Amino acid sequence: MNLTRCQAYAQCAFLAPDVFRMRGNEALLYDPQPDGAQREQVLRAAAACPVQAILVDHVTDREATAAARTAASAVASRSVPMQRAAGRAAPNQVSAPASGLRDAAVEALRRSGRVVIAGASLAGLAAAATLRREGFTGSLTIIGDEPYRPYDRPPLSKQVLDGWVPADHTGLPLRDEVNARWLLGVPATGLDLAGKRVILADGGTVGYDRVLIATGTRARPWFNAGEAALDGVFGLRSRDDATGLYRRLAERPRRVLVIGGGFTGSEVASTCRERGLAVTVVERGPAPLVGALGGVIGAVAADLQREHGVDLRCGVTVAALEGDGAGRLRRAHLSDGSTVDAEVAVVALGAIRNTEWLYGSGLAVGDWGVGCDAGCRAFDVNGVVSDDVFVAGDVARFPHPLYDYQFLALEHWGNAVTQAQIAAHNMISAPADRWPHLASPVFWSAQFGTNIKSVGVPTYADQVTIVQGSVAERRFMAAYGYQGRITAALGFNQGKWLEFYQGLIEAAAPFPPDFRHVDQPVDGQPVPAQLPDRKIRDRHATVVMTGHDPSERRAELIYHH
Repeated sequence: MNLTRCQAYAQCAFLAPDVFRMRGNEALLYDPQPDGAQREQVLRAAAACPVQAILVDHVTDREATAAARTAASAVASRSVPMQRAAGRAAPNQVSAPASGLRDAAVEALRRSGRVVIAGASLAGLAAAATLRREGFTGSLTIIGDEPYRPYDRPPLSKQVLDGWVPADHTGLPLRDEVNARWLLGVPATGLDLAGKRVILADGGTVGYDRVLIATGTRARPWFNAGEAALDGVFGLRSRDDATGLYRRLAERPRRVLVIGGGFTGSEVASTCRERGLAVTVVERGPAPLVGALGGVIGAVAADLQREHGVDLRCGVTVAALEGDGAGRLRRAHLSDGSTVDAEVAVVALGAIRNTEWLYGSGLAVGDWGVGCDAGCRAFDVNGVVSDDVFVAGDVARFPHPLYDYQFLALEHWGNAVTQAQIAAHNMISAPADRWPHLASPVFWSAQFGTNIKSVGVPTYADQVTIVQGSVAERRFMAAYGYQGRITAALGFNQGKWLEFYQGLIEAAAPFPPDFRHVDQPVDGQPVPAQLPDRKIRDRHATVVMTGHDPSERRAELIYHH
């Protein structure tokens, strides 16, 4: 289910109620792997979906597919006259022999080249499917650190934890077998750019002509390893994490402690409350979701949690976790001196990008991700782009023209799919036929019966205003602005409006908009978005320059831990 497309018309919940369920007004949940007996119902639901958000047998993105067709059509119809003067090509044109050699090299790559995808993830699978769909017939190897084929992660904190869908029922759909060599449970540990090899944890290597880095992220662990090992302390990122946490929640603990009020932590708290479990959420910021949405919307999220019975503690941190004599979690000590008795703790402190395996490879890589251009080609440490190494998904850091070419790293389902399709196309295309990754970021979250969905980048803003609906009824749209233009929009149970605001963002429409219609505005005027100051990084890599002459001038990364 592509929930970036879903606008909650709910026909699917009527046509296939065993596969699709509505929570509240617009929060849709789904079974990622319905059995064969339900296939006819799913096909009817897919046909009836007004926005074609249901994916049957394949992972795709409508906007990326449309862009591909448009680009292909433009290339096919393009006619460039080879103007010549004194036997030379016209300015900015490639001579026929050089162009022919380049085309022949690309065609040889498509027929018999070697492509390696590091990351058996959503992005990795989307890239593999795109490569085969676009005619790549060479060898394809997919490397994954988990022993499982790619699966859908959003259901882990929702459908899996509430017991509706088992964790092994979250596999991603494949229309056709991608005819790949799967190396699962064997992480990549290094990249040899000169030798064009991926180095594996078991000592093996895999050679490539093109490699895609799609290693994604992992959950940030609890800072104290001894406390993290207590029975009852969980992270939530993988299938195994979700299975273990579900089993513990099924034992009906007296209280669940959620450490971190971001999207994952809030969704876990929501599921626990739906199961009738007592929940305490500890968030170091002034409100949940502040890091992603700012303090104004975070205050609304805080009210939503408290309305549903969450014991929300903001402005404090967990200083220590305490176990009993048998190594079982029993208590958490907070920074304000208070304690919380809990039998289960879920550590939801964000994600770490899986880039350490690339340190020393010569790529521009750090805790921020792997730097690449808008065509998904990786930068080396000197900022020079590579034609052999590509990046996609959560681990990619790329410039976006809508945001002053600021480098963004997005942990979004839709971005992973779209960027992977762009990367796969560009890996096996001539330079003139490559596409840029320009999609507007979209993300969603279902929590406490509310569908929260955003388009654009809310953190790239200095002001926010409610533009329609009612905050009190938890049904409204908010627009974010930066220096007089709209940069993002966010809705609580207003999914049908997202495409409209996406058009405004992409057209650099003025902020604040002049069409605001709010039933119960706070003051009717834009206010500071109250976003955290991210100018100072806690962990980073320092770039130092070496050499003197232009031919010797180089950059070097020094990592800080």
